[in-house]
Amino acid sequence: QCPRACRSVMTHSSIMVDVGKWPIFTLLSPQEIASIRKACVFGTSANEAIYITHNDEVFVFGLNCSNCLGTGDNQSTIVPKKLEALCGKKISSLSYGSGPHVVLCTEDGEVYAWGHNGYSQLGNGTTNQGITPVQVCTNLLIKKVVEVACGSHHSMALSLDGDLYAWGYNNCGQVGSGSTANQPTPRRVSNCLQGKIVVGIACGQTSSMAVVNNGEVYGWGYNGNGQLGLGNNGNQLTPCRVAALHSVCVLQIACGYAHTLALTDEGLLYAWGANTYGQLGTGNKSNQLSPVQIMMEKERVVEIAACHSAHTSAAKTQSGQVYMWGQCRGQSVTFPHLTHFACTDDVFACFATPAVMWRLLSVEHEDFLTVAESLKKEFDSPETSDLKFRVDGKYIHVHKAVLKIRCEHFRTMFQSYWNEDMKEVIEIDQFSYPVYRAFLEYLYTDSVDLPPEDAIGLLDLATSYCENRLKKLCQHIIKRGITVENAFSLLSAAVRYDAEDLEEFCFKFCVNHLTEVTQTTAFWQMDGPLLKEFIAKASKCGAFKN
Repeated sequence: QCPRACRSVMTHSSIMVDVGKWPIFTLLSPQEIASIRKACVFGTSANEAIYITHNDEVFVFGLNCSNCLGTGDNQSTIVPKKLEALCGKKISSLSYGSGPHVVLCTEDGEVYAWGHNGYSQLGNGTTNQGITPVQVCTNLLIKKVVEVACGSHHSMALSLDGDLYAWGYNNCGQVGSGSTANQPTPRRVSNCLQGKIVVGIACGQTSSMAVVNNGEVYGWGYNGNGQLGLGNNGNQLTPCRVAALHSVCVLQIACGYAHTLALTDEGLLYAWGANTYGQLGTGNKSNQLSPVQIMMEKERVVEIAACHSAHTSAAKTQSGQVYMWGQCRGQSVTFPHLTHFACTDDVFACFATPAVMWRLLSVEHEDFLTVAESLKKEFDSPETSDLKFRVDGKYIHVHKAVLKIRCEHFRTMFQSYWNEDMKEVIEIDQFSYPVYRAFLEYLYTDSVDLPPEDAIGLLDLATSYCENRLKKLCQHIIKRGITVENAFSLLSAAVRYDAEDLEEFCFKFCVNHLTEVTQTTAFWQMDGPLLKEFIAKASKCGAFKN
């Protein structure tokens, strides 16, 4: 047995996560995204979302099935609406069902619920839909709740002192009351848990799991796929200990739709239950009625992830490697697959069906700049630069090391200087200031922000300096800015700088607008050979046929 374990509540992520990976968040502006401190995407199609800002304001948006947005009406919204009742409450844990219904707890230990209530999963003693967040009071007012979990249509709440309460749909015994009658208000789960201190909870669709402070695991409810890990597939109306795990100390439990994952204090990972999609990671699709150790050949596991609405599993190892298996975008992945993700949350954003969040996600914006962000910030900075370019009488401050790393032209140039001969100011006279500044800024940012007219000059520079990616960027900018008036000038520039793709684009534009283009000044100022070549090529395309 392990010593009394500290509470293992997985309610948020400890690293920065990009909520933009969840499609629904693309509805928000960059300013709204930047304001988010915590968030959760839920719903049968991942079409609902709730988020909490740095000012502790709570907003919701999305489809609003079964009033699950809590806005007081049944209207969907693509514009975030504020939930005044929850603002300032400091939400600490949140979960959701399939109806969907939503249950959350605050840092003060209060529990609120709303949404679908056909089975009393809101815990208010009725089966009326909850159109706004309402505090769950029965048996919980005297408790400080620190974690909540929801199955399809039942709910659980864990108190600071280790007591567990459950309510809602109970057709398979998932409330743990000893019967199959629905439970209209929170009821303490006892029996085998009597005298035990629960430290972690999770729900499958119609099953419930709990970890106690000595590392024991208990399960109850539906067991048709073996998701309780008891060695059989009989439903359990009260908590039963998972005896097969008697020799290990479990720290974290996670439930998928009908499978379960358990993580021990030694970083070992066990799985059991349904395996139709390979969600157990055993290399086959056979259900397991008892826990099976997986990822044995991998390094120590530090986090596991699953969600009752999906058949997807994920795990993170000590070195930060993230694995996924199970149903991944419709594919059945039967072995843990190493991803390029930095956190398990990204697995659910990109590969789960639906693409929900498996926990309330923390998106704390650290006071930290990445290497790329730091480089952008230091462009044209007199404080840190060690070299200046003077163009049209104006200075541009840069860093020799950056230029050498980013550009072959400068690497060759600087190598030709002895250090003592290196100038502090380099004069540039063959390019304009906007063009040269845009080029140097590109070396720091990988992007270009220029009007099409200046982009022609930058195209010239990119050709001279053999910067092929920059050439493509310039061509893209020029294409977007083509007009009847400048089409022939751009065509001429494309030919001059050997930009074949741009030349073809400009040629087609000129042919499509032949009458207007031939009446512009640029057309008649075109040099003879190019004009003849254009007329010949246009003729072959049938541009002059009646």
